[in-house]
Amino acid sequence: MTKILRVPVLIALICIFFLSSCKNAGDARKRPPNVKDRVQKNIEEGRGFTIMGSQKKNNIGEFDFASSNELWRASLDTLDFMPLALANYSGGVIVTDWYSDSDVNNESVKISIRFLSNEVRSDALVVKVFYKNCSVQQTCKITDRSGVLSEDLTKKILSKAAVYEKENESKKKK
Repeated sequence: MTKILRVPVLIALICIFFLSSCKNAGDARKRPPNVKDRVQKNIEEGRGFTIMGSQKKNNIGEFDFASSNELWRASLDTLDFMPLALANYSGGVIVTDWYSDSDVNNESVKISIRFLSNEVRSDALVVKVFYKNCSVQQTCKITDRSGVLSEDLTKKILSKAAVYEKENESKKKK
């Protein structure tokens, strides 16, 4: 007999718990009658949540690298003379393969560009330049020389990206 009473008592306790946790919604005159307005007001006040994303679009952490992205296009145009080992625009990374001029046989260069943002700004990308020096015995030493060359590449990429951005804005205005 006690087992039979446990289930209804448990259900009753759960119902009482859920009903007691409901709070008064307040005065109906202070709430907007339109559902979309109520949702927007609750989100603005921090009382709501959405399952599939927010109604406000914040670009924090969102990377939209595609052919319409000015930084991406400018970077590929700047490095078009080098063979690419990796170009992952969803991850925001471009890595070239080792490149050597025919003049210098024992030295080659590799460039990696990492995108931190999709905005055209000086801190939106990180350019690293690596040099590989190999001796006659094929012992190679790789060093990071991201000094002047990486700054020059960054300036060139940003200037091209600014030109692309102006072109896109003029197309949007028309």
